[in-house]
Amino acid sequence: MISREKQSFRDDVFSNFPSYLRPGDCLVLNDTRVFPARLQGRRNSNTGARIELFLARALDTEEKTWTALVKPGKRVRKGDHILFGNALRAEVLDESEFGERRVRLHGAEPIKDVLERLGETPLPPYIHRRATEWDRERYQTIFAEKRGSVAAPTAGLHFTPRILDDCRAAGADIAHVTLHVGLGTFAPLRGDELSKITLHEEYFELRESEAEVLRRAGRLVCVGTTSVRTIETAMLRQGLHSIAGETNLFIYPGFHFRATGAILTNFHLPQSSLLMLVCAFAGRDLVLAAYHHAIDAGYRFFSYGDSMLIE
Repeated sequence: MISREKQSFRDDVFSNFPSYLRPGDCLVLNDTRVFPARLQGRRNSNTGARIELFLARALDTEEKTWTALVKPGKRVRKGDHILFGNALRAEVLDESEFGERRVRLHGAEPIKDVLERLGETPLPPYIHRRATEWDRERYQTIFAEKRGSVAAPTAGLHFTPRILDDCRAAGADIAHVTLHVGLGTFAPLRGDELSKITLHEEYFELRESEAEVLRRAGRLVCVGTTSVRTIETAMLRQGLHSIAGETNLFIYPGFHFRATGAILTNFHLPQSSLLMLVCAFAGRDLVLAAYHHAIDAGYRFFSYGDSMLIE
């Protein structure tokens, strides 16, 4: 746990997390759900070169047009087709500056149904194994509901139904927001001048019933950086009221937090927008000191790793 007021940190276990909450607090949970976004196919024919297609963001409600990544990227150009047996075909419409592709999916069945059958859970790249059926549920939070993410909001993976019950017993309310995790959350930062860096846009939503819970809270305890970005985007645009749209909010040191009172977050990769957000909230020196301690103490980093509460 990191205390901004005392400029200190200490070790604890997650089962004690509810003891840090107090009456009037509100846990802010991202209820996005990971979909099987990784597909294995072949270029231009069912016997062509093997190609991996990673669907990053749907560009229409029918999920036919997508922003995607391909691997190996050098083999796939505009006009190519990627075949996934006889059930699905991806047509490459164009290429972007950073190696992304815009693709259109063609299939005889509804695209969502085909993806659920053929797609793989998009495990982080530092997990060096193929996804299994077990990962379809393990790589989800227990409050995941709204399909659309390519990665789990990993701070939420620590929660069990019992922990949530203990949070309520401590006097905390619970509110749900939605931010579909895409390339904007995990893409490496490009550029040396922070004020000129632009993140990919990601869909977010705050429903009025949940906004009402947020407005009456004494302190908002955001579970994960995606919850932070959702409520801070809402505050910048119109306050904590019903809102839905796209956000590319990049939070880095110097940012003025308008709603966030505390953050539960995992340990993040260096040179990432996630680490920048945490440093903006708690201060670079304090965060890096806590990170060095975590390394020395053998904490686990990244998606399936440990977490820290910043008050």
